Amino acid sequence: MSIELISVLVLFLSFAILLLYGVPVAYSIGISTTLVLVINMAFNPSVTTVAQRMTTGIDNFALLAIPFFILAGELMNRGGVANRLIALAKSLIGSLPGGLAYVNIISAMLFGAISGSAIAAASAIGSTLTDKMEKEGYPRQFSAAVNISSSTTGLLIPPSNVLIIFALASGGTASVAALFVAGYIPGILVGLALMVMVFFYAKKKKLPKADRVGFKQLFIDFKEAFLSLTLLVIVVGGIVAGIFTATEAAAIAVVYAAFLGFLNKELHIRDFRGILLKSAKTTAIVMFLIATSMAMSWVFSFEGIPQLLTGIMVDSVSNPILIFLLINLILLIVGTFMDMTPAVLIFTPIFLPVAIALGMHPVQFGMVIVLNLCIGVCTPPVGTLLFVGSGVAQVPVGKVIKPLLPLLLAMVFVLFLITYFSGISLWLPQFFGLID
Repeated sequence: MSIELISVLVLFLSFAILLLYGVPVAYSIGISTTLVLVINMAFNPSVTTVAQRMTTGIDNFALLAIPFFILAGELMNRGGVANRLIALAKSLIGSLPGGLAYVNIISAMLFGAISGSAIAAASAIGSTLTDKMEKEGYPRQFSAAVNISSSTTGLLIPPSNVLIIFALASGGTASVAALFVAGYIPGILVGLALMVMVFFYAKKKKLPKADRVGFKQLFIDFKEAFLSLTLLVIVVGGIVAGIFTATEAAAIAVVYAAFLGFLNKELHIRDFRGILLKSAKTTAIVMFLIATSMAMSWVFSFEGIPQLLTGIMVDSVSNPILIFLLINLILLIVGTFMDMTPAVLIFTPIFLPVAIALGMHPVQFGMVIVLNLCIGVCTPPVGTLLFVGSGVAQVPVGKVIKPLLPLLLAMVFVLFLITYFSGISLWLPQFFGLID
């Protein structure tokens, strides 16, 4: 058995065992990486090697966008943005049967896109809509399921922290600007697929609909939400036009989010201490995960693990359709027990070379891996969004699973489309000249 294969086995077995014993993901990654260094005779084992690679791994200007977007999301959560987006969505489609479920999906798409955080969207939209939906006859577990699944759309629709992380993990083969623009169509498709499932559920259960609002009220709600919606144009438009980088756009988003909060009279100076503290804690967790994952990625590269696994997969399965199906199955399984950030950083260097070798563009693969992991954060046993959404709705996780399954199937269907139809992900970036 080759030393590379031994390294692969030690790395993944030790990582899996540590996770099963409840060791936090970041520590599991760091310990597994260190074990590979120690057992490999090609190294001169040093305790400082992992620490050095962790430090150099996060020494990247693009990563500065992450704490800024996290802070912007917190400011929006406190600044009344969610309520205005919900009011606009309700005016648009609340009069349809099951209208509040559609409102939940559209609001989550808008708020998730503006804040860049699925958890922020699930918390803000769920805490506002769940009680309203229950009063109008919607089963509470169904409301939670809709909120959980729809909150993932903000991870595809820009600005998205996970797309920035993928750009880093891809080694520059996919730019942040191209990924941001590419995320629109897949993200919207996920939202539409969820709405289709809600339509059939609403028809079957005869869910209620709200009264149709007049044009005057629609105009008022649009005017109230307009400034929030312009953030998308400012951030993504500025990046695509080359006016500023993703990092600079994130800093602008913070200033704009604070301005909106004060303008809405829902954000006060006294709120900033709590907002900054919560943002700092979230940033610390994310950056530590990135640091340990970057150390593991370096071990992958040094050991030639991506090339080894690429050779094994291509040699054992000659049909590209089956290889992409296998990659999706692996990522769906990985997503059930690993958080998105380390999963993107660990598995991008492994599967991206395979995808490129089979003719898939890095930007398209970015959409594939992110949507896979979006499904993963909605599923047990470690689905972060599943637990957040259930907690916000105050519904046991076990009761949410049944109504959630059809919605997850809709997301899997969109995953199939973006895997095998490249134009869904690549048309917009090509239109704007961001990729060839």
